Amino acid sequence: MKIKRRDFVRLAGTGCLTLLAGDVIAKEGVGPSEWENAYGVLVDTTVCVGCRQCEWACKKTNFDPNADKADFEDKSVFKKHRRPDELSYTVVNEYHDPAKPEAVYTMKVQCMHCNEPACVSGCIVGALEKTKDGPVIYDAWKCIGCRYCIVACPFQIPAYEYDNALTPQIRKCTLCFNRLKEGKKPACVEACPTEALIFGARGKLLGLAHSKIKTHPDRYKNHIYGEHEIGGTSWLYLTTVDFKNTELPELPSYSIPPKTEKIQHGIFKWFIPPIAFYGLLGLIMYSKENNKNKQKVEK
Repeated sequence: MKIKRRDFVRLAGTGCLTLLAGDVIAKEGVGPSEWENAYGVLVDTTVCVGCRQCEWACKKTNFDPNADKADFEDKSVFKKHRRPDELSYTVVNEYHDPAKPEAVYTMKVQCMHCNEPACVSGCIVGALEKTKDGPVIYDAWKCIGCRYCIVACPFQIPAYEYDNALTPQIRKCTLCFNRLKEGKKPACVEACPTEALIFGARGKLLGLAHSKIKTHPDRYKNHIYGEHEIGGTSWLYLTTVDFKNTELPELPSYSIPPKTEKIQHGIFKWFIPPIAFYGLLGLIMYSKENNKNKQKVEK
């Protein structure tokens, strides 16, 4: 029997009671070395020409089967910095080399499909899942619209359908999960004319990236973004400049979930369901407000 979204919220209280049966146990993770066989994409920004065909392919696959390729030939969009949103899973932006102001490079951005995703850890109902093959996917039925995933993501990728009043969803790249199941490459990779996007097993992509850097040290910065950042990501990047000059954020090598989950597990460990926890916070706030009012009356 399929339960509608509105029923999920109604049943949330009942679901929380089931937590009293025992501690909340984190889903068994996959070690970093095991992710080397998962799918990934290597982005070589030095050969990206900013054609935006990846944007067109993504739009056609995920939003509009009749998307016109000609609509994506406009390069004037690079004058304004853009971010992926609920209507665009990927966008291409320009970045510059401070040492060569005249040099212009382009970079595609989308969900990074982290090895240990903060969005998955932040989701309290399991609407987001890191699959064993690499993609981080989303189950709209489970989602309650809390948007914790948006806050948790260090890359600020998940977008919310604020204009959808009835059935809003979290929207983001899925690494073309459905296409992968059919044995196909992600649409953006398939559409890239310059092989700036290379699809394959993450371990092999890292080997290729290191080989490129060793063979052309004058062309590439000796840093593969995503190899170690926050525990590693499925998308890996090569550039000719320091990544601080691109839009990819400077992040630590340790993953985020082990730190944030300590807080969540600390709450659940003592059998405190979320509703009871927030109720306690509300009671504390109410008590403080009452005390303030009493003090005003006494004065």
